[in-house]
Amino acid sequence: MAKPIRVKTQWFKDEGEARSPEEVANAIASVIWRLADNTIDSLSQADYDIITPQRGFRIIGELACFLTHYADRLVFGRVDDAARTQLIIAIVRKLAEVMEANIIEITGRKDPDYDYRAGFIDLFNRRSADYATFDIHAEQISYQASRYLSLMVREIMEAHDQTWVQDQLIEIEVPQIMATCKKTIDGFYPAAA
Repeated sequence: MAKPIRVKTQWFKDEGEARSPEEVANAIASVIWRLADNTIDSLSQADYDIITPQRGFRIIGELACFLTHYADRLVFGRVDDAARTQLIIAIVRKLAEVMEANIIEITGRKDPDYDYRAGFIDLFNRRSADYATFDIHAEQISYQASRYLSLMVREIMEAHDQTWVQDQLIEIEVPQIMATCKKTIDGFYPAAA
């Protein structure tokens, strides 16, 4: 199981000072990235083979898409639709930027034939359409949604890890990252009492 991470859910600010949606989106995207990255560490510590940076980044992409969709579901009803749309777009753009920067830093090069940002945004759009068909609520996720995420990660893994990684994700990793993501969203956009 991954180590818990500290999350920023509010700023110390002067009375009446509001943060822009981009600042909030950047903070949420940072938490989502750290949760996905910590999950990779957790899977590695549990002896799953995350041999190549490519595999690691693909798993991070799947987890980031899932958590961004979950964040969207949490924000629904807490802000108006236009603000929610703006927030999610800003989160996805920030995650795409961070993905590209990390890939270039780890691999030491940029593939001139592939746009990492556009690739992540395309993945998010495809996964978002898929996750939209599942029940995902603030307190729980349907087994089908969790299983879908685990199947997407399963396809990335080596054959000897494919069966067990699903159990690891469904039973251990997903509940933990969802709880931290929810804490983050609740801090920025408190649920109505």
